[in-house]
Amino acid sequence: MISVSNVTMRYGSKLLFEDVSVTFTTGRRYGLTGPNGAGKSTFMKCLTGEIDPQKGTVVRPKKLGVLKQDQYEFDAYRVVDTVIMGNKGLWAALEEREIIYAKPEMTDEDGSRLGELEGIVGDEDGYEAESNAAVLLQGLDIPDELHERKMSELQGGQKVRVLLAQALFGNPQALLLDEPTNYLDLESIHWLQDFLTRYNGTVITISHDRHFLNNVCTHIADIDYETIITYNGGYDDMVLQKTSIRTRIESQNEQREKKIAQLNDFIARFSAGTRSSQVNSRKKEVERLATSELARSNIARPFISFKMERPSGKNVLEFEQVNKSYEQKDGKTEHVINNFTASVTRGDKVILMGRNGQGKTTLLKALLTNGPGIEETDVSIDSGTVKWGHEVSVGYFAQDHKGSIQLGMTASDWLHQFDPQATKEDIRGILGQMLFKGEEGLKKTDALSGGEAARLLFCKIMLQKPNVLVLDEPTNHLDLEAINALNQAIQKYEGTVFLVTHDQDLIEEAGTRIWHFEGGPTDFHITDHKGPYEEYQQQLAIAAK
Repeated sequence: MISVSNVTMRYGSKLLFEDVSVTFTTGRRYGLTGPNGAGKSTFMKCLTGEIDPQKGTVVRPKKLGVLKQDQYEFDAYRVVDTVIMGNKGLWAALEEREIIYAKPEMTDEDGSRLGELEGIVGDEDGYEAESNAAVLLQGLDIPDELHERKMSELQGGQKVRVLLAQALFGNPQALLLDEPTNYLDLESIHWLQDFLTRYNGTVITISHDRHFLNNVCTHIADIDYETIITYNGGYDDMVLQKTSIRTRIESQNEQREKKIAQLNDFIARFSAGTRSSQVNSRKKEVERLATSELARSNIARPFISFKMERPSGKNVLEFEQVNKSYEQKDGKTEHVINNFTASVTRGDKVILMGRNGQGKTTLLKALLTNGPGIEETDVSIDSGTVKWGHEVSVGYFAQDHKGSIQLGMTASDWLHQFDPQATKEDIRGILGQMLFKGEEGLKKTDALSGGEAARLLFCKIMLQKPNVLVLDEPTNHLDLEAINALNQAIQKYEGTVFLVTHDQDLIEEAGTRIWHFEGGPTDFHITDHKGPYEEYQQQLAIAAK
């Protein structure tokens, strides 16, 4: 159990939350929600003890599992050791034991201390530590051959999964997870969901994945109105309850305001007359009915709407026998895309899905070869043909989206170059749609956060009005409101879409066609299912019987 009493936090002059008291109960799983800038990460740091609240207290259990955000902190350590470090007491005992064993001669005191350390190792399941760590790593798709390697040798997505295993290691009494699904593929997300639903302690997680929150959480702790309110159920349940409560209070206030207006009218008409007792009673009634002031919600919803300047021809893209390979550090050649052939027609919304590292981004970049208006330098194929159709125009959202934005300019000036005919009002309007309010459009591109850079790229695409969208992991830095807006915009879009995502709601609700990347280096293949994800899942279930 974690208990928070009268906690207040400010960021500069901005009040994040005030006098918050909430208890996170053992056996419950809480989603910590709120828009970007609401204070989720700040509150999580208060819970972990990384920072102290400016006012109030936090009581936490002895054993906490915390997902670390610094991918480079453990570069000098073996992967398996990094996981074991999740149990700080065990790791300290193992290190001290190693130092004593390394001595040329041991004293009686060393022998006594060794006995104590062996007791700690036994109590903490230290003799099975490496095998337990291996099980967690395998569940998160870190193969056995990487367990003995240094963390510095792993890719970014693999490091995140190792740090997740670290947080889960050692049977902590509570798990505090800040964006645990970032950089995880769908299979790893499903594994994590299953693990957390079986976990008996307290779970508090920040996530912008609606499907994950709905499937994992028993409660939502929502940061809004300068406080934290706990709701029963998952994210969708919280939205319904929150909307209902807000609507009821607003309706009650509206009725009170009407009544107050009537009373004030009576007071104004008769205050100078002989009906002073009635006037005084109505003044008291006005005071009693004074409306409870509603704190302002800090939720801001962007408006994403993808329009087309003109439609493309019916045949949008045809490619045949496309191959793409990369040379590894050891000199070996890895064939990522092998003889893939397909054709895409106008209106298809293709979801590229599969495990990390299986070539989804590589295929997107291969298909962008010869793409109209594409200025990317790293798009190419080794062999095969890629042919774009008549009147095609492409809007591209790269996975490394910050690298797509030129530095040293204001956001407004950078955006304006993609439509020099647009007026300042046009640019200001489209920036406003994506929550760049007032002077925020004059912010330097060098200073943009990940979420701001993502929203600016959507401004560019909306300004260009392409008839084909190529979106590579567009949700990584978006909050829930922006992801929901993107989902709805893709569903309403009349053009063609290629989308790499691990967001299950997007996969299920926006896609009309699935390219599923499967297999390993020797049996790699892409299944092309011409239909939505639900239908594809049904086919897989039938084939498995």
